[in-house]
Amino acid sequence: MKLYADQPETTSIIAYGEGWLQLPQQRFEQSLILGADGRQEPWPCDSFETLTAELLADLAASCADAQVVLLGSGRRNRFPPPAWLRPFAQRQLGLETMDTAAACRTFNVLAGEGRKVVAALILER
Repeated sequence: MKLYADQPETTSIIAYGEGWLQLPQQRFEQSLILGADGRQEPWPCDSFETLTAELLADLAASCADAQVVLLGSGRRNRFPPPAWLRPFAQRQLGLETMDTAAACRTFNVLAGEGRKVVAALILER
């Protein structure tokens, strides 16, 4: 008798620290967009101060299949201006903002549950 739930094949973060994170096969030391489906791509946002409305609009446009997007805002939780979040609202796509460490933990939980989650993680040095 099977007593455990099926675990979907997902991406998971196995370690993280200030300015880096580790996936099973690769270490990243630059900001990136990470999807539970295996998506891994650099994100040209090396600090919260370099975040722009255009970067968030591009992120929203590229996450059509996601259920939720996590924004890891760096060392501490910071929020973009509300007007910048309009592309997410227009797509009825949830955006949750938290510090990057919390976003890494939340990503693993949601991905482990089989949710379609994408994380945009700012890795500050």
